[in-house]
Amino acid sequence: MTVVDPLERFGAVPQFTVTSDDVAQDTPLAAAQWGAGGGGGDISPQLSWSGFPAETKSFAVTIHDPDAPTGSGFWHWAVYNIPADVTSLEANAGAEGGANLPQGAAMLSNELGSKSFTGAGPPPGTGTHHYNVIVHALDVDHLDLDPESTPAVLGFNAHFHSLARAVVTPVATAGDI
Repeated sequence: MTVVDPLERFGAVPQFTVTSDDVAQDTPLAAAQWGAGGGGGDISPQLSWSGFPAETKSFAVTIHDPDAPTGSGFWHWAVYNIPADVTSLEANAGAEGGANLPQGAAMLSNELGSKSFTGAGPPPGTGTHHYNVIVHALDVDHLDLDPESTPAVLGFNAHFHSLARAVVTPVATAGDI
């Protein structure tokens, strides 16, 4: 199965591997990864990654739905300054406030204004949504971002420091759960 890098149009970088106990390529999201308002658990997926460049100094993880009917998509989760020796995040690492994140990592507010993971909730009639889960291997150990920055600002800064990316894209359609 070929995984498409949704950011490749901004400049191709090598890909590495991301796996998960909770999400898989082109597979519907489980109830745990849906938003509480839609009957889900708002639980960020477990993620593990390998095969990234040896010169990686930190990681960032973003989850974005480009199919949201907003014109700019919908950011579900944005975490950065994950130390280079951390190669996995447990399920629910995106709990409110970041208590379940590795030391040094920081979380930005999602589209709902919460510093947490917010689950899927595609509105009826908007088709299948693709949730781009991206692990960014960065060439700096620390991104100096304002803690009130948006996930798009993280993406912009990560772009200029990306050595490689790992991508998995699960899907969801209104009524799946």
